Amino acid sequence: MTYCVAIMTRDGLVLASDSRTNAGYDQVNTCRKMHLFVKPGERAFVILTSGNLSLSQSVLTLLRKDFDQGVGLAAAPTLYDAARVVGEQIRAVAALDRPAFERDEYRFNVHCILGGQVKGEEHGLYLLYPQGNPLRATPDSPFLQTGETKYGRPILDRGIRYNESTLDEAIKYALLSLDSTIRSNVTVGPPIDIAVYDKDELNVTRRRRLDENDPELLAMHAKWEQALRRAVVEMPSVTIAASEPYPY
Repeated sequence: MTYCVAIMTRDGLVLASDSRTNAGYDQVNTCRKMHLFVKPGERAFVILTSGNLSLSQSVLTLLRKDFDQGVGLAAAPTLYDAARVVGEQIRAVAALDRPAFERDEYRFNVHCILGGQVKGEEHGLYLLYPQGNPLRATPDSPFLQTGETKYGRPILDRGIRYNESTLDEAIKYALLSLDSTIRSNVTVGPPIDIAVYDKDELNVTRRRRLDENDPELLAMHAKWEQALRRAVVEMPSVTIAASEPYPY
């Protein structure tokens, strides 16, 4: 399984992903799910992938081939057009592989999150579905997830605010969202890749990979658990009065 999360604030973007892939409990590997497509000063894109690994690799191979030739993502005039480019390549892979997948009763499953900026327009985020259609993040819904999303969503719902959250805070929320998912789902695991895109930078210079023994990641994990326990202890008690037994 996979968990990828991308957060949009007025100051830029934070994108993070785990690196665990598995085909059953006896075949667990590490594979990077974060990919950069950058022309410094002109455009900067980060793509996070989830779903079937062979499908996402095919999509990325096609995107990289075009990008290196100066077309596709390298020439898209807007971020929306870039999202459509990714969707077109998802559909191209679907045309090749979906019949064989469905014949053997496998679901065609590949999702991508595209984040970044083209010179002259605002930064943003898109989620691409297996059908190739894009969904855009908005100030009212300023984060996107893909993969094993349910464990890491509550903290984002409660905490992320487009106009109020700083990039430093968004980094913490992204890592805590991943930490919650890793804690509750064995198919999601480190190393964690994280990239920070500063608005109008048109490059991706802040990146980091955190392994399971990273001291800052361990400290965040410990402090978060301690803070949760302390918050529960400090909450007002809930009164539950004695009552008549239920007539079972």
